[in-house]
Amino acid sequence: MKKLVSLLLAVAMTAMVLAGCGAAATDWEYIDKKGTLVIGITYYEPMNYFGEDGNLTGFDTEFAQAVCAELGVEPVFQEIDWNQKEVELKSKSIDCIWNGLTVSEERKQNMAFSSSYVENKQVVVIQKANADKYTGLDTLVNLKVCAEKASAGESAIQADSNLSTNEYVAVGAQRDALLEVKSGTCDACVIDYVLAKAVISEDTDYSDLMIVEGVELAQEEYAIGFRLEDVETVAKVNEVIAKLLSDGTLAALGEKYGVNVIE
Repeated sequence: MKKLVSLLLAVAMTAMVLAGCGAAATDWEYIDKKGTLVIGITYYEPMNYFGEDGNLTGFDTEFAQAVCAELGVEPVFQEIDWNQKEVELKSKSIDCIWNGLTVSEERKQNMAFSSSYVENKQVVVIQKANADKYTGLDTLVNLKVCAEKASAGESAIQADSNLSTNEYVAVGAQRDALLEVKSGTCDACVIDYVLAKAVISEDTDYSDLMIVEGVELAQEEYAIGFRLEDVETVAKVNEVIAKLLSDGTLAALGEKYGVNVIE
């Protein structure tokens, strides 16, 4: 009798577990119910940064706001450690990564991507004073180079036969890499072209820096990263992206912030 009772209890418990699994909310139901989309970002121009008025702005900021308005949820922007982005996503500390995220085969193993929406590349930044010294990849050897840890810039350094032979320094953010070069503690850095283009000019703090002409590393595309199983949210977001492309919203944002939108 005891064995029979134990067996019946085990069957009942299994049924309860299976029923609970069947009733589990999908990621979209979870997002829709709470009414917010928590977006993991770091701060860098022109994607997500604070404007002169102190408010968060940028291409990805306005893009996310437009998509969320269509989806009927509120965007909540949350700064993350870029090196821990996959961990934050899986743990549901955030619902997506929307911050100039480069699509790669390696990342596809850990997250689902939306449609790609911006073209980018990795470039090398040096001090203008070294313009005659560093003119191509073959001259960028026996140096100290840096990039944001776990970034596309870091991957580009590792993949290049010249750059990979240098002493490498991983920093916390792309702007930190620029500061390393500006201060002279690194000879060069590898960062996103969209950032370099936005911040290196005569009227900025980085007017003494320059992009090495003719040196283009990885050609890339940006997309939004979601949890690997979250196909429903990805599908809904892709529908909105298509709409924003067709009505010219994304093209206008691209022109405003100087990024190359994928039509």
